[in-house]
Parts: sequence; C-alpha cells; structure tokens
Amino acid sequence: MISNQALIQSFTMTRGKTESLCNPLEIEDYVIQSMPDVSPPKWHLAHTTWFFETFLLLPLTHYKPFNPIFQTLFNSYYQKLGQPYPRHKRGYLARPTVQQVYAYRHYVDEKIIKYLHELPQDELQRIAPLIILGLEHEQQHQELLLMDIKHNFSLDPVYPIYQRKSDKTHSPTQDVDWVAFSGGVMEAGYAGDGFCFDNELPRHSHFLADYQLANRLVTNDEYLEFIEAGGYKTPDWWLSDGWDAVVNNQWQAPAYWQQQGNEWYVFTLNGLGKLNPNEPVVHVSYYEADAYARFKQARLPSEMEWEHAATTLPAKLKGNFLEENHLHPIHASEDETVKQLLGDVWEWTLSPYTPYPGYRPLKGALGEYNGKFMSNQMVLRGGSCVTPSSHIRTTYRNFFQPDKRWQFSGIRLAK
Repeated sequence: MISNQALIQSFTMTRGKTESLCNPLEIEDYVIQSMPDVSPPKWHLAHTTWFFETFLLLPLTHYKPFNPIFQTLFNSYYQKLGQPYPRHKRGYLARPTVQQVYAYRHYVDEKIIKYLHELPQDELQRIAPLIILGLEHEQQHQELLLMDIKHNFSLDPVYPIYQRKSDKTHSPTQDVDWVAFSGGVMEAGYAGDGFCFDNELPRHSHFLADYQLANRLVTNDEYLEFIEAGGYKTPDWWLSDGWDAVVNNQWQAPAYWQQQGNEWYVFTLNGLGKLNPNEPVVHVSYYEADAYARFKQARLPSEMEWEHAATTLPAKLKGNFLEENHLHPIHASEDETVKQLLGDVWEWTLSPYTPYPGYRPLKGALGEYNGKFMSNQMVLRGGSCVTPSSHIRTTYRNFFQPDKRWQFSGIRLAK
C-alpha cells in the first residue's frame, strides 16, 4: 500500500528529473527535429505532461484543460483519443513556445499534486497504478530525450557538447570468455508484485537448449576488425534486408563514427573525441549486430536466453545507467562472471517482438501502449547508459525496428 506522500514524492522527483535533463540546452535546442524518428525536446516535455493530463485530469469533471489544442499536438500515437499531429512534423511547431510548454508542465503538476494530496486511501490505491505507469512512461522519455538531443547535436558541424566529462579508462580489454548455461524447461516473464509493463506478462514456461553467452559486450576495437575485413563491403554476412540497408543508407561504420585520416572519432553527448577501442560498440542496428555475429561464427542470444542468464546469475541490479552520468558506455568491470548485462547498451536479441502466450493488452486507449507495436520489431534487453536504473528489470522488453541505430544499442554474442 502506497501513501499519498510517497506517490507525490515519486511524481515530483521523476518530473523534476526530466526538466533537469534539459538544463544544458539553449532555447534554440528545444525545437530541433533532425529526422522523423527524433522528437524535439520541447515535444517530450509536453507529451509526458499530456499523458498525465489525458489519463488522470481530463476524466475529472472540474478540470479545465491548459489548452485544448494540446490534446492533438502532443498525442503520440493514441488513435482512440483522436488524430495525433504527424510525428515527422513535430519540428515544425515554433508554437507553443518553450516557456508555454514549461507553464503547461507546471500547471498540470500542480493539479496532479493537489489531486493526489486530497485522495482518500481507497481511491489512491485504485489510481496509483495509473500514476506509476505515467512515471515509467516519463522515464522512457528521459532516455528518448537524450537519444534525440544526441542525434540533433550530431548534425551540427560545431558538435555541441551536452556535458563535459573526463575520458574513461583505456586499459586493455580482457579476452572473451564463454559462460555455459544448462537448458531445460524455464520460466520467463515478470513474477514480482511491483510494476511491470503488460508486454512482460504473463509468466510462462518455455524450453531452452544448452547455450553459451560471451562474458562481456563487443568492443569498438573488435568491431573495427569487422570493418577492416570489409564488413560493410561484403554481402556474405548480411541478411538480405540488412544488405539493402547498408547500400541504401551508405553505412560504413556505426552511427556517430567518423574517420579523419587514419583515426576514428566518435560523437557522444560529451562531444567529439577519439574512439576508445575498449568501450562497448554502440549505435548499431540489428542488421549490423547480426552481421558481426556471423562474421565471428557466433550468433545473437534469444531474449529467453538473455533473461534466463540474467535471472540465473547472482542478482546485481547495478551497471552504467543514467545516474552514473557518463551518458556513454564504459569499459567492462572485472568483478562479474557475465559483465555489463545491465546498463551500458541495450543488447540486441535474435527474438522478434511478439506477445507472450496468453498476453492481454491493457483496456481502453492504454492498450495501444505496447501491443500495437508487436510486428516487424526486434527485442533488446538490459538497459543502457541513459536508462534510469529504477526503470529497468531483467524481464524488461525493449523493441525497435531492425534498421534503427540512434538508440544506445550494442552487441553480446552467443553460441
């Protein structure tokens, strides 16, 4: 049972964190949309507010909306709630201003806090799951916000610096070890009594053959071997659609890499700098991850293998997450049997994003949250360096189309 004050505190902290992530931005940075997948920072601030206003405040008869047109402008994809403003045109919106969007946030925050403060206990327990879903949704947008800022900044030839952070260690990377796991009939899916998304349910049985996982993520230096061996010039290692993506997009390296003479550089939220060979490779598509695995005569893990390994190993919910403030993958630590399972990069799996047996989406418009995307996407696991640590679980299922690279995605090999 959660108290009024505890829920208000969680709400205030999460909403405040989103705004703090915008502190390094100049006013001009709030409105840029560098590609259709990216949303301007101003839109993220407004949409996460729209969520609370739409699902919590508008059903209240006494609530007066901040601005009715916001119901269209900041609806992401909820068709049951009307026609959303086109995603690829979000960068067209010079108005409302940034100042007005912040006013919108604070208006809704004030109403939500007052509402929660006055709720009797029985009603609070009924509404708490919806508030918590809204906060988890906002944490997703905290990660998206940093992904989008990075992509926006990367196209500016002055390479804006979001934050200044000292360089990480360049100590040698240890050789890969293969960790064996015994198969059999396993249980997967969320089993706790806290929050989870509907796509993590229901818990169910499945069969795994024996398998092995690499004890760490693939590094930049290792991925360079693939590039230098003609990885982006040799169709043999690629899925057909993957090779088409290479040709059509003229890929020659992971996103944000650039070659200057004989040196490789990479753009990060800490600016443009020389590529650290020992950091995990990041910003690769599923196609690139799969091609690299074939090049190494290995494969990607299935999502069930990944979850089994993560739940079999000693529970350590730690890693390089948003709170570490690196905002970039770092060198593997030496103290874990399987390193970097959590944090650093989202790990591509070979599993398509489909429903678990017996899956049921949420009722009403919230049923569009996850279920409608269960087609043409691949599952990623483990969280990244820009994922809030309180947001991740070993059962968490992220998903992207196989050609996407602007998310913080990387590679772990399996056999």
